[in-house]
Amino acid sequence: MLIKDIYSKKKPVISFEIFPPKKDYPIESIYNTIEALKDLKPDYMSVTYGAGGSSKDRTVEIASTIKNKYHIEALAHLTCVSSTKNEIDEILTTLKDHNVENILAMRGDIPNDPDFDFPDPLHFKYAKDLIDRIKATETFSIGAACYPEGHIEAKSKSDDLKYLKEKVDGSVDFLITQLFFDNELFFQFMEKLDLMGIKVPVSAGILPVLNVNQINKIVQLSGCSIPPKLKRILDKYEHNKEALKEAGTAYATEQIIDLLSWGIDGIHIYTMNKPETTREIISNISKIRKVLTEEI
Repeated sequence: MLIKDIYSKKKPVISFEIFPPKKDYPIESIYNTIEALKDLKPDYMSVTYGAGGSSKDRTVEIASTIKNKYHIEALAHLTCVSSTKNEIDEILTTLKDHNVENILAMRGDIPNDPDFDFPDPLHFKYAKDLIDRIKATETFSIGAACYPEGHIEAKSKSDDLKYLKEKVDGSVDFLITQLFFDNELFFQFMEKLDLMGIKVPVSAGILPVLNVNQINKIVQLSGCSIPPKLKRILDKYEHNKEALKEAGTAYATEQIIDLLSWGIDGIHIYTMNKPETTREIISNISKIRKVLTEEI
Protein backbone atom coordinates (compact mmCIF):
# COMPACT_ATOMS: atom_id res chain seq x y z
CA MET A 1 0.00 0.00 0.00
CA LEU A 2 1.15 3.53 -0.72
CA ILE A 3 1.80 5.45 2.47
CA LYS A 4 -0.11 8.45 1.14
CA ASP A 5 -3.21 6.22 1.20
CA ILE A 6 -2.55 5.25 4.84
CA TYR A 7 -2.61 8.92 5.84
CA SER A 8 -5.85 9.43 3.95
CA LYS A 9 -7.58 6.57 5.79
CA LYS A 10 -6.56 7.01 9.44
CA LYS A 11 -5.23 9.39 12.04
CA PRO A 12 -2.90 9.28 13.83
CA VAL A 13 -0.51 7.19 11.76
CA ILE A 14 2.11 5.47 13.93
CA SER A 15 5.48 4.59 12.39
CA PHE A 16 8.89 3.43 13.55
CA GLU A 17 12.36 4.11 12.20
CA ILE A 18 15.10 1.51 12.42
CA PHE A 19 18.78 1.64 11.50
CA PRO A 20 20.80 -0.95 9.56
CA PRO A 21 23.65 -2.46 11.60
CA LYS A 22 27.19 -1.35 10.90
CA LYS A 23 29.05 -3.21 8.19
CA ASP A 24 30.99 -5.32 10.68
CA TYR A 25 27.77 -6.47 12.39
CA PRO A 26 25.59 -9.26 11.00
CA ILE A 27 22.47 -8.00 9.26
CA GLU A 28 20.42 -10.52 11.23
CA SER A 29 20.75 -8.31 14.31
CA ILE A 30 18.25 -5.83 12.86
CA TYR A 31 15.68 -8.57 12.39
CA ASN A 32 15.64 -9.10 16.15
CA THR A 33 14.47 -5.49 16.43
CA ILE A 34 11.77 -5.98 13.80
CA GLU A 35 10.61 -9.18 15.49
CA ALA A 36 10.31 -7.30 18.80
CA LEU A 37 8.23 -4.52 17.21
CA LYS A 38 6.03 -6.30 14.66
CA ASP A 39 3.16 -7.14 17.03
CA LEU A 40 2.73 -3.42 17.76
CA LYS A 41 1.37 -3.23 14.21
CA PRO A 42 2.97 0.04 13.06
CA ASP A 43 1.38 1.59 9.99
CA TYR A 44 4.79 1.59 8.38
CA MET A 45 8.43 1.12 9.28
CA SER A 46 11.22 3.19 7.76
CA VAL A 47 14.82 2.13 7.20
CA THR A 48 17.53 4.77 7.24
CA TYR A 49 21.18 4.66 6.28
CA GLY A 50 24.16 4.37 8.54
CA ALA A 51 26.34 7.37 9.31
CA GLY A 52 27.43 9.34 6.26
CA GLY A 53 25.07 7.48 3.93
CA SER A 54 26.59 4.05 4.45
CA SER A 55 24.57 0.81 4.52
CA LYS A 56 22.66 1.76 1.35
CA ASP A 57 22.52 -1.81 0.08
CA ARG A 58 21.39 -3.07 3.48
CA THR A 59 18.62 -0.47 3.55
CA VAL A 60 17.11 -1.90 0.38
CA GLU A 61 17.44 -5.47 1.68
CA ILE A 62 15.86 -4.65 5.05
CA ALA A 63 13.02 -2.64 3.50
CA SER A 64 12.25 -5.58 1.25
CA THR A 65 12.17 -7.96 4.22
CA ILE A 66 9.87 -5.66 6.22
CA LYS A 67 7.40 -5.58 3.33
CA ASN A 68 7.58 -9.12 2.00
CA LYS A 69 8.29 -11.20 5.11
CA TYR A 70 6.66 -9.18 7.88
CA HIS A 71 3.92 -7.65 5.71
CA ILE A 72 4.44 -4.19 7.19
CA GLU A 73 4.61 -1.25 4.81
CA ALA A 74 8.24 -0.23 4.33
CA LEU A 75 9.62 3.25 3.76
CA ALA A 76 13.08 3.12 2.23
CA HIS A 77 15.34 6.13 2.74
CA LEU A 78 17.11 7.26 -0.42
CA THR A 79 19.77 9.95 -0.66
CA CYS A 80 21.21 11.34 -3.84
CA VAL A 81 24.00 13.92 -3.55
CA SER A 82 26.79 11.42 -4.20
CA SER A 83 24.90 9.32 -6.77
CA THR A 84 24.60 9.30 -10.54
CA LYS A 85 21.28 9.10 -12.35
CA ASN A 86 22.06 5.52 -13.34
CA GLU A 87 22.76 4.54 -9.73
CA ILE A 88 19.47 6.07 -8.55
CA ASP A 89 17.56 4.42 -11.38
CA GLU A 90 19.06 1.04 -10.45
CA ILE A 91 17.96 1.45 -6.83
CA LEU A 92 14.45 2.49 -7.91
CA THR A 93 14.22 -0.57 -10.13
CA THR A 94 15.41 -2.83 -7.30
CA LEU A 95 12.88 -1.35 -4.86
CA LYS A 96 10.08 -1.80 -7.39
CA ASP A 97 11.14 -5.39 -8.07
CA HIS A 98 10.99 -6.06 -4.31
CA ASN A 99 7.50 -4.58 -3.95
CA VAL A 100 8.71 -1.58 -1.92
CA GLU A 101 6.38 1.26 -2.87
CA ASN A 102 7.44 4.10 -0.58
CA ILE A 103 10.56 6.28 -0.51
CA LEU A 104 11.78 9.03 1.80
CA ALA A 105 13.76 11.22 -0.59
CA MET A 106 16.62 13.31 0.81
CA ARG A 107 19.74 15.02 -0.42
CA GLY A 108 21.89 13.25 2.18
CA ASP A 109 25.05 14.26 3.98
CA ILE A 110 28.08 15.39 2.01
CA PRO A 111 30.73 12.62 2.31
CA ASN A 112 33.56 13.55 4.67
CA ASP A 113 36.22 11.99 2.45
CA PRO A 114 37.99 14.87 0.66
CA ASP A 115 38.94 12.46 -2.12
CA PHE A 116 35.36 11.32 -2.71
CA ASP A 117 34.65 11.08 -6.44
CA PHE A 118 31.45 13.09 -6.97
CA PRO A 119 29.62 12.84 -10.31
CA ASP A 120 30.75 15.59 -12.67
CA PRO A 121 28.51 17.37 -13.34
CA LEU A 122 26.62 16.76 -10.09
CA HIS A 123 23.44 14.91 -11.07
CA PHE A 124 21.51 15.58 -7.86
CA LYS A 125 22.31 18.81 -6.04
CA TYR A 126 19.10 19.02 -3.99
CA ALA A 127 16.45 16.66 -2.65
CA LYS A 128 14.02 18.19 -5.15
CA ASP A 129 16.12 16.79 -8.00
CA LEU A 130 15.71 13.29 -6.57
CA ILE A 131 12.01 13.82 -5.89
CA ASP A 132 11.45 14.81 -9.53
CA ARG A 133 13.32 11.70 -10.68
CA ILE A 134 11.21 9.42 -8.48
CA LYS A 135 7.98 11.18 -9.46
CA ALA A 136 8.68 10.51 -13.11
CA THR A 137 8.47 6.75 -12.49
CA GLU A 138 4.81 7.07 -11.38
CA THR A 139 5.47 4.14 -9.05
CA PHE A 140 6.18 5.34 -5.53
CA SER A 141 4.62 7.33 -2.73
CA ILE A 142 7.19 10.00 -1.90
CA GLY A 143 7.97 11.37 1.54
CA ALA A 144 10.38 14.15 2.44
CA ALA A 145 12.08 15.46 5.55
CA CYS A 146 11.23 18.78 7.19
CA TYR A 147 12.85 20.72 10.00
CA PRO A 148 10.73 22.45 12.67
CA GLU A 149 13.75 24.48 13.80
CA GLY A 150 15.16 24.96 10.31
CA HIS A 151 17.79 22.93 8.49
CA ILE A 152 21.20 23.50 10.01
CA GLU A 153 22.64 24.50 6.61
CA ALA A 154 19.83 26.91 5.71
CA LYS A 155 20.65 30.62 5.60
CA SER A 156 17.36 31.35 7.35
CA LYS A 157 14.15 29.64 8.41
CA SER A 158 12.34 31.55 5.65
CA ASP A 159 14.69 30.10 3.04
CA ASP A 160 14.23 26.63 4.50
CA LEU A 161 10.43 26.93 4.25
CA LYS A 162 10.69 28.22 0.69
CA TYR A 163 12.74 25.19 -0.35
CA LEU A 164 10.33 22.88 1.46
CA LYS A 165 7.45 24.40 -0.49
CA GLU A 166 9.32 23.74 -3.73
CA LYS A 167 9.87 20.10 -2.73
CA VAL A 168 6.29 19.51 -1.73
CA ASP A 169 4.41 21.19 -4.56
CA GLY A 170 3.00 18.53 -6.82
CA SER A 171 5.44 15.79 -5.86
CA VAL A 172 5.65 14.98 -2.13
CA ASP A 173 2.84 13.04 -0.45
CA PHE A 174 3.84 13.38 3.22
CA LEU A 175 6.50 14.83 5.50
CA ILE A 176 8.43 13.49 8.49
CA THR A 177 10.09 15.96 10.81
CA GLN A 178 13.57 15.89 12.14
CA LEU A 179 13.52 15.10 15.85
CA PHE A 180 12.58 17.92 18.20
CA PHE A 181 12.10 18.20 21.94
CA ASP A 182 9.96 21.34 22.22
CA ASN A 183 6.39 20.88 20.98
CA GLU A 184 5.73 24.62 20.96
CA LEU A 185 8.37 25.05 18.27
CA PHE A 186 6.64 22.32 16.27
CA PHE A 187 3.24 23.99 16.60
CA GLN A 188 4.72 27.28 15.39
CA PHE A 189 6.27 25.43 12.46
CA MET A 190 2.92 23.89 11.52
CA GLU A 191 1.29 27.33 11.54
CA LYS A 192 3.93 28.50 9.06
CA LEU A 193 3.29 25.48 6.82
CA ASP A 194 -0.40 26.31 6.81
CA LEU A 195 0.25 29.94 5.87
CA MET A 196 2.46 28.77 3.00
CA GLY A 197 -0.20 26.39 1.70
CA ILE A 198 1.72 23.22 2.55
CA LYS A 199 -1.15 20.83 3.26
CA VAL A 200 0.37 17.34 3.07
CA PRO A 201 0.28 15.14 6.21
CA VAL A 202 3.12 15.65 8.68
CA SER A 203 4.44 13.04 11.10
CA ALA A 204 6.32 14.31 14.12
CA GLY A 205 9.71 12.67 14.66
CA ILE A 206 10.18 11.74 18.32
CA LEU A 207 13.41 10.41 19.83
CA PRO A 208 13.39 9.03 23.39
CA VAL A 209 16.40 10.38 25.27
CA LEU A 210 18.37 7.42 26.64
CA ASN A 211 21.98 8.55 26.41
CA VAL A 212 23.42 12.00 27.12
CA ASN A 213 26.42 11.65 24.81
CA GLN A 214 24.17 10.53 21.99
CA ILE A 215 21.87 13.50 22.46
CA ASN A 216 24.78 15.94 22.58
CA LYS A 217 26.04 14.56 19.27
CA ILE A 218 22.59 14.74 17.68
CA VAL A 219 22.10 18.31 18.85
CA GLN A 220 25.47 19.25 17.37
CA LEU A 221 24.62 17.66 14.03
CA SER A 222 21.01 18.80 13.74
CA GLY A 223 20.92 22.09 15.61
CA CYS A 224 17.77 21.15 17.52
CA SER A 225 17.32 22.86 20.87
CA ILE A 226 17.04 21.39 24.36
CA PRO A 227 14.22 23.00 26.38
CA PRO A 228 14.81 23.73 30.09
CA LYS A 229 12.62 20.84 31.26
CA LEU A 230 14.65 18.29 29.31
CA LYS A 231 17.92 19.97 30.30
CA ARG A 232 17.05 19.46 33.97
CA ILE A 233 16.41 15.77 33.30
CA LEU A 234 19.73 15.35 31.52
CA ASP A 235 21.65 17.14 34.25
CA LYS A 236 19.95 15.22 37.05
CA TYR A 237 20.22 11.69 35.65
CA GLU A 238 23.27 11.91 33.38
CA HIS A 239 25.22 9.37 35.44
CA ASN A 240 22.33 7.00 36.18
CA LYS A 241 21.56 4.97 33.06
CA GLU A 242 18.34 3.38 34.30
CA ALA A 243 16.96 6.60 35.77
CA LEU A 244 17.70 8.48 32.54
CA LYS A 245 16.02 5.76 30.50
CA GLU A 246 12.87 6.01 32.65
CA ALA A 247 12.85 9.81 32.57
CA GLY A 248 13.61 9.95 28.84
CA THR A 249 10.83 7.51 28.03
CA ALA A 250 8.41 9.53 30.16
CA TYR A 251 9.44 12.76 28.42
CA ALA A 252 8.88 11.24 24.97
CA THR A 253 5.50 9.89 26.10
CA GLU A 254 4.44 13.34 27.34
CA GLN A 255 5.52 14.86 24.03
CA ILE A 256 3.45 12.36 22.09
CA ILE A 257 0.35 12.75 24.29
CA ASP A 258 0.51 16.52 23.75
CA LEU A 259 0.91 16.07 19.99
CA LEU A 260 -1.98 13.62 19.81
CA SER A 261 -4.18 16.02 21.76
CA TRP A 262 -3.28 18.77 19.29
CA GLY A 263 -4.39 16.57 16.39
CA ILE A 264 -1.13 15.48 14.77
CA ASP A 265 -1.33 13.47 11.54
CA GLY A 266 1.26 10.97 12.69
CA ILE A 267 3.95 10.04 15.18
CA HIS A 268 7.28 8.72 13.88
CA ILE A 269 9.38 7.15 16.63
CA TYR A 270 13.13 7.01 16.11
CA THR A 271 13.64 3.66 17.82
CA MET A 272 17.47 3.64 17.77
CA ASN A 273 16.94 -0.14 17.54
CA LYS A 274 15.80 -0.17 21.20
CA PRO A 275 12.49 -2.01 20.91
CA GLU A 276 11.82 -2.19 24.65
CA THR A 277 11.61 1.62 24.88
CA THR A 278 9.33 1.84 21.86
CA ARG A 279 7.10 -0.86 23.31
CA GLU A 280 6.81 1.04 26.59
CA ILE A 281 5.87 4.28 24.82
CA ILE A 282 3.21 2.57 22.71
CA SER A 283 1.82 0.91 25.83
CA ASN A 284 1.71 4.30 27.58
CA ILE A 285 -0.43 5.82 24.83
CA SER A 286 -2.58 2.77 24.01
CA LYS A 287 -5.79 4.06 25.58
CA ILE A 288 -5.39 7.48 23.98
CA ARG A 289 -4.87 5.87 20.57
CA LYS A 290 -8.03 3.85 21.08
CA VAL A 291 -10.05 6.97 21.88
CA LEU A 292 -8.70 8.78 18.81
CA THR A 293 -9.42 5.78 16.56
CA GLU A 294 -13.00 5.61 17.81
CA GLU A 295 -13.50 9.30 17.02
CA ILE A 296 -12.79 8.78 13.32
